[in-house]
Amino acid sequence: MKIILITVGKIKEKYWLDAIAEYSKRLSRYCRLEIIQVQDEKTPDGAGAALEQQIREREGERILAKLRPDAYVIALAIKGQMLDSEELAGKIEKLGVKGISQIAFVIGGSLGLSDAVLSRADYQLSFSKMTFPHQLMRVVLLEQIYRSYRIINKEPYHK
Repeated sequence: MKIILITVGKIKEKYWLDAIAEYSKRLSRYCRLEIIQVQDEKTPDGAGAALEQQIREREGERILAKLRPDAYVIALAIKGQMLDSEELAGKIEKLGVKGISQIAFVIGGSLGLSDAVLSRADYQLSFSKMTFPHQLMRVVLLEQIYRSYRIINKEPYHK
């Protein structure tokens, strides 16, 4: 299976890049991983709702352009479904059994995802009702995908 992460913005901090590299290496024994970064839009302080909507839409267009038509899309969204690690593993495993060859996880920018991206998503996943920096969410998501594959393969994982 191929796992694709489509994310808004670049990561500059070495410690995030190191963590992403570590989980990418660990995942290489279970799946093919591709990380696609799309350009973020700068949000001025005090931006109004209309400008924030425009920013989400511009970032959303970039995300949609990177989504493959046959990919199963999981959007990370605060209002999405919360799963525990075993449930996420089960979802990934079931998708593979159904013949899905690509799962695209989408992480939005600081303002979240556009309605168009959320509409394109086959599933909306929430890690928490809290908001997290997108850099941290990349690492957390990769760790959970790695944990999912350990569970699927009945290998030990840290509880």
